[in-house]
Amino acid sequence: MMQPNENEIDIPIYLITGFLEGGKTSFINFTVQQEYFQIEEPTLLIACEEGEEEYDTSLLKKHHTILEVVENPEDFTPDLLKTFEMKYKPDRIILEYNPLWSVKRLEEMEMPKGWGIVQHIVTVDGSSFQLYMNNMKSIFMEMVKNADMVMFNRCTADLPLANFRRSIKVVNPGAEILFEDQSGELTDIFEDSLPYDLEDNPVLIDDVDYGIFYVDAGDHPERYEGKTVKFKGMVLKSRDVAAGFFVPGRMAMTCCADDTTFIGYICKSPDAKKLVMGQWVMVTAEVGWEYVDTYREEGPVLYASEIKPCDPPKSEMVYFN
Repeated sequence: MMQPNENEIDIPIYLITGFLEGGKTSFINFTVQQEYFQIEEPTLLIACEEGEEEYDTSLLKKHHTILEVVENPEDFTPDLLKTFEMKYKPDRIILEYNPLWSVKRLEEMEMPKGWGIVQHIVTVDGSSFQLYMNNMKSIFMEMVKNADMVMFNRCTADLPLANFRRSIKVVNPGAEILFEDQSGELTDIFEDSLPYDLEDNPVLIDDVDYGIFYVDAGDHPERYEGKTVKFKGMVLKSRDVAAGFFVPGRMAMTCCADDTTFIGYICKSPDAKKLVMGQWVMVTAEVGWEYVDTYREEGPVLYASEIKPCDPPKSEMVYFN
């Protein structure tokens, strides 16, 4: 779906996705009651599946919210949405969308004029996350790829939450990731545990830990800025043969063997032009943090003090779970 400019959006869509029993209904029930979410104009809640928990229609009515249920994917069409708009004249939309109907299909759908997604939140049952990844990984990754927030609920301290977070971050580095305990409270049960010592000089990043470094450096620049790191990476070069930078990184599996992406940070060095695309190098570099046109935002930038050719790692692919 071609998203309109925010200034052209008359009816904002708050998109909530997640697998059945993933906590979508609970999240929406909670949200519509919050003071910050109150408006006098009608809110249209479109639910594309009915889970174990049901909506309290009297509660929805109290908060000027109208519920419409769409049971079949073939019924979810632009014409139906236009009919809803004419019938209810909503000021905003909450769309509880079934990811089995394909989030990509939704993104490519031509919405009624003036409609536009302003926030996409994914809810995940933390206790079932590994089952999702084992059986429906491609659907899950499609769902979180463009999400603004991924909220894991029903979390306990014994779950590998750090791995959960990294699995999302490699696909969607900009997503905010939150964890709730079994009482529905945001908690601090998630703590990063790094497999390398940030007090070392240089900080040695083992081959198996490169993905952890990539995610953590982007999320916590204060930990790395001014530190010197040493790791093995494959050379990705700019089309500008005279460019004074390259990207040492790794291929990461995001969904399946046919769905991979190259992850790495820009590394500045006068020797960049001497490097060969695809060769493996051991890089020793100081970490900075600055705006980069390629990133279109601020991010980690490496300043190499040493670049040496080396053998590839035993496994060239980075995995996150």
